[in-house]
Amino acid sequence: MTPFTEQVLCILKHIPAGKVMTYGQVAALAGSPRGARQVVRILHSMSKKHDLPWHRVINAKGEIGMTDPEGKFTQKEKLMAEGIHFTTSGTIDLTTYRYQPPFQNEHEKSTHVEKS
Repeated sequence: MTPFTEQVLCILKHIPAGKVMTYGQVAALAGSPRGARQVVRILHSMSKKHDLPWHRVINAKGEIGMTDPEGKFTQKEKLMAEGIHFTTSGTIDLTTYRYQPPFQNEHEKSTHVEKS
């Protein structure tokens, strides 16, 4: 497993209920600011195996990124069950629900990962 993938898994596992992060935000915190699509791939291939809170990751517009109607419905239901409210246009207010991890720089992040 690559260091980037390990970082992504750690970040994802720490998103608390009732909060969301964007694919790009996760990628940047994991050390690859342009790696949002890699985060999508990791979520798709590893969510079940690593029991990841996949439903807490959305796109930068505050929208559910899934195109599959059933998956989109499931994600929305899971988020609503955690107390996340959607706007009338179907988006999530990132100023209210975006999770900002306590580690923001490389040193804090690597220290946090070692403790996890």
